[in-house]
Amino acid sequence: MNTFAWRKLSVALLSVAALSVVASAQRGGGPAGPQQSTTPEPLKFRYMGPAPAGRIASVAGVPGDPNTYYLGSASGGVWKSTDGGQVFVPIFDDQPVAAIGTIAVAASDPNIVWVGTGESWVIRYSDVMGDGVYVSKDAGKTWKNMGLKETGRISRVIIHPQDPNIVYVCATGRLTGPQEERGVWKTTDGGANWNRVLFVDGNTGCSGLSMDAKDPNILLAGTWQAEQHTWVERSGGPGSGVYLTKDGGAKWTKLTAGLPKPPVGKIDVQIAPSNSSRMYALIQTPDQGSVWRSDDAGATWKVVSWDRSLIGRAGYYIRMLVNPQNADDIFIMSSSMHRSQDGGKTFSGNGGTFAFTQGQASCGDCHDIWIDPKDPVRYALVDDGGGSINTRNGIVNIRIPNGQMYHVHVDTRVPYWIYSNRQDDG
Repeated sequence: MNTFAWRKLSVALLSVAALSVVASAQRGGGPAGPQQSTTPEPLKFRYMGPAPAGRIASVAGVPGDPNTYYLGSASGGVWKSTDGGQVFVPIFDDQPVAAIGTIAVAASDPNIVWVGTGESWVIRYSDVMGDGVYVSKDAGKTWKNMGLKETGRISRVIIHPQDPNIVYVCATGRLTGPQEERGVWKTTDGGANWNRVLFVDGNTGCSGLSMDAKDPNILLAGTWQAEQHTWVERSGGPGSGVYLTKDGGAKWTKLTAGLPKPPVGKIDVQIAPSNSSRMYALIQTPDQGSVWRSDDAGATWKVVSWDRSLIGRAGYYIRMLVNPQNADDIFIMSSSMHRSQDGGKTFSGNGGTFAFTQGQASCGDCHDIWIDPKDPVRYALVDDGGGSINTRNGIVNIRIPNGQMYHVHVDTRVPYWIYSNRQDDG
């Protein structure tokens, strides 16, 4: 047999052998490959970093309890500490929303915690919306959505100091156009039913709300006419104003005597807990001032500060709180922390440096503040990179893994590299 013929025969034999193996495998008699011994684990997410913190939009503590704090992340849910702020753990991850606008703890029962969703600090269209209000009656172990799902952004929740079933919600709104869910809402049955008690118009929401510590039927509200699109944010108009009720929201009066003339922008308000006659309004204006004060329970007002740094980038800031035991001691959150101890006439921060602010907690790109009414030396601040707690024993810095990442990409290396860019903080 010549070489060519031998090659043809070899190929034919190999082909027959291959077909025999295939046929044998099809009949189940051939060699079996590796068999699956366990069910594969389902795909799941794992934390990849980076560890440095992102924006915290809201904070609350428990009066007289130096161990318990709640944080509301701009896009990372609610976090809780039970060791004075050393460690925070997420307690809201099972809920379908991540943006937290405000947190309130009931003075009559610290196990009752309310959360308003949707970040209220408005700077860009990519900010995350919410789906209404939630309540926990076991200090954050379990949560229940209590409605107002279309409000979009909630700036403040205030709980009646004696009756936790009475709750007020200050809703900024979605800002994308006219909306009926804006304004101040009230429940008297723990959230089962809600009534809108203050509504200016579809273009105006609530940006600030304060309750008289001595008479909870008296509330002061700041309203904000605002509209936001991908190409523009419009702040201000005739809808912005300061409103007062003395009957729990049944009737509201727009206050004008001594206050700036419209149009004005975003507004926050405060009733001093230690002196019901002292009221403050932090108002975004182009050239009429920054802080107004009333010493006669809102009847008349006068401008006390023209410091422009108090109202810069107002959509992103505008937050004010009065020391619960000193009506002249005011904190304002802006690009830095500002503090006045003369009733608003002079402020630290960008406006100056004073001895009473040295060695105490401060912040940058500040958003919210909580002060212990039983011990005002203890206060908590939150900002774009985390926060800090001022205590009698020093400052506790807050950092949680909630960095806000705008984009993510991976390359073709093995193992692959991950790339992203982060909102603020480096």
